[in-house]
Amino acid sequence: MTLDTVSWPASYGDEAKPRKGFFTDTSICIGCKACEVACKEWNQIPMSIKGFSGKSYDNTLALGANTWRHVAFVEQRVPAGVDDGASLVEAAARADVIDAGVHTYQEGDGLRWLMASDVCKHCTDAACLEVCPTGALFRTEFGTVVVQEDICNGCGYCIPACPFGVLEQRKDDGRVWKCTLCYDRLKEDQQPACAQACPTDSIQFGELDELRHRAEGRLKRLQDAGQAEARLYLADDDDGIHGAGAFFLLLDEPEVYGLPPDPVDTRHELGSIWSAAGAAALALGAGLIAAVFGGRR
Repeated sequence: MTLDTVSWPASYGDEAKPRKGFFTDTSICIGCKACEVACKEWNQIPMSIKGFSGKSYDNTLALGANTWRHVAFVEQRVPAGVDDGASLVEAAARADVIDAGVHTYQEGDGLRWLMASDVCKHCTDAACLEVCPTGALFRTEFGTVVVQEDICNGCGYCIPACPFGVLEQRKDDGRVWKCTLCYDRLKEDQQPACAQACPTDSIQFGELDELRHRAEGRLKRLQDAGQAEARLYLADDDDGIHGAGAFFLLLDEPEVYGLPPDPVDTRHELGSIWSAAGAAALALGAGLIAAVFGGRR
């Protein structure tokens, strides 16, 4: 399967590059936050110290103008053995998974840590880009979505348009900032800083069609080894955003990681919204006419 490069506002022609993106394999994320640090250092992002959150080891909490990479920590209590309440079948299945080397970090100790490095999804159908009135958001020759800070006027239209809540205005200047997928590095044929720094190769960078093929093989391995809940997220061209440039292999439902289960490009609903509004206006008008002329009899 070959993915077409989606460009904006017009085709790059011969200058278009194969679409690039991220495949994040959360099953091998160890929560080291090297990606967060590398992203901040390379892109010179201001500090965003939030202190101790009480939510496991997560001290960045969410993506934002000053947090372009966010490592989520999800703690799940699981019965490690029969003594902890697991059935013989569950205990045996968990032992098989651990022996196969596909368990998550500390899964064998009754505490399952689901870790995932989140980022802007660089959607195929990017509502943020479509609603931007100034052209500050644009599609690069690599198929990624970038904000030009010197053009952004801080209108904020893109913020509610994003189905993932990625975009945010920086408080000291009002402009919107987000992951650029290290556009400056891509132009020099280098990996994004976060992927370069990831010690376990949880964040994998490359051509999107090749990454999807690799992800499907990894998913099959995990499922065959007993990770029945494993799934790919945003790797389907038929979903509500027609797939994304940053997709994930998850070990549980998207909601567990704080991700929307069925994200939809908000522009897709505009037609039905306007149709409903038009029908309501006609009904209201008909009601008013009936009331006015009916009351004169």
